[in-house]
Amino acid sequence: MSAPLRASTATGHHAIIVAALMATYMEAVNISLPNAALPHIQGTLSMGNDEVGWVFTAYLVAGAAVMPMARWLAGRYGRKTVYQVALAVFVVGLILTTLATTSLQFVFARIVQGAASGTFAPLSLATLLDVLPQPRHARITLAWSVCIVLGISSGASIGGWLSEYHGWRSIFYFSLPIAAFISLTVALFLPEKRVEQNPRFDFCGLATLSVGMIGLQMVLDRGERLEWFASAEIWAEAAASVLGFYLFIVHVMTADVHFLNKALFKDRNFILSAIMFFAVGFVLLPTLALTSPMLEELLEYPVDTAGYMTLARGVTLVGTVALMGFVPARIDNRLFIVGGMAAVIYANSLMLGYSPAMDQRLVVAATLLQGTGLGMLLPSLGKVAFSALDPKFRPEGTALLSLSRVYGSTIGIAVVQIFFYNNTQAMHLALVKNLTPFRAAAHVAGSIGKSDLAALNGMITQQAAVVAVIGQFKILMLAMLIVSPLVFFLHKPRPAT
Repeated sequence: MSAPLRASTATGHHAIIVAALMATYMEAVNISLPNAALPHIQGTLSMGNDEVGWVFTAYLVAGAAVMPMARWLAGRYGRKTVYQVALAVFVVGLILTTLATTSLQFVFARIVQGAASGTFAPLSLATLLDVLPQPRHARITLAWSVCIVLGISSGASIGGWLSEYHGWRSIFYFSLPIAAFISLTVALFLPEKRVEQNPRFDFCGLATLSVGMIGLQMVLDRGERLEWFASAEIWAEAAASVLGFYLFIVHVMTADVHFLNKALFKDRNFILSAIMFFAVGFVLLPTLALTSPMLEELLEYPVDTAGYMTLARGVTLVGTVALMGFVPARIDNRLFIVGGMAAVIYANSLMLGYSPAMDQRLVVAATLLQGTGLGMLLPSLGKVAFSALDPKFRPEGTALLSLSRVYGSTIGIAVVQIFFYNNTQAMHLALVKNLTPFRAAAHVAGSIGKSDLAALNGMITQQAAVVAVIGQFKILMLAMLIVSPLVFFLHKPRPAT
């Protein structure tokens, strides 16, 4: 930590710490804030069912594309300047979401939000590590991680309550006072900091990786609507994705310097942890994206009640992450990875027992258990990933692990949306193939009218949707089962100091 930064923050470093943690929370909470409010947003903006996933993926993909540039931008233009510009752009995105009248405008606003928020987490962590002395780095890093999981976990409950009593647009006003406090604190107390010799940033590597990721995301998000490869657009997006990933792999293998150091790909524990982080992301947000709509639309719980029911996972997730910070260094973290995966897999198996006849206890029990498992996995995987990695590669490693988790969530949301609507249609066809006025009349006294038949069809559609949702929980469980054997290929971590 430089002496000028230490002196200039003598009176305001507490405010800076609070502001940095709040910025991290604000970035995370805006991922899941719209979750419980989706029925209201869909109704107002005439958003199709296949467009719902864009509410999440637009924000996440935009943030994932900008995140790797955060350190370079701070070194080139100054951390304080980048922080303030990102906050201003984020506020513009918040305002645009409240003004949106079409689904396209809303998704564009979420892209603006996500792009700005991509700088918050890495710059906040860098600021915290600069402000505080070395002995406190472990604790503040834990607090930073807790803010991330707290934001993701609490967003649905906050959004559900606000949308129920104040309208869905109020969920985006929620972040305005937080952004104002952060901006004022940064302006008053955070000194400017630039790197005298900022390394050249690998825009080619980032561009090819971004093209690959965004192309694949567009294929998954748009494929169902455009009948997949019957559309020229899907062919173009698929080709762009394949070309982007191919050029990125070639670039990594041939270039001497790129934004992801080659040393990261030579460490077995780090690579395997990154793959498992992807699986954790694949389960983390899609479970939330499935549970709230199921409770609200299919089981007809009030929006605020659905938000409170999903809060159980957040409580155990945050609590377990915090407790993991006090685990003695001599304990092998691979044990917690095994335990966390077992808890998540078992929790998802409980979700396969969801039905319209269940009460709240099954949902709460399953989400509590899943939150505990995810809370064990996130910090344990992080410790194992960096156990044998040179400390100088930790900033890049942290960025890659975050990118892996975020992109896992975007892919997971897209996949469950695809299978949900396909399975709903297939199950509906299977249930109604024998539903005709004549066959129905044979089992009831008198005749059955068209209105009664329509009501019966609505009930069958609801049943088909419930079965389809349960099928998606099976996909999430299988994703965790597939990566679970990787634990046995991890080297035993060296005890941390």
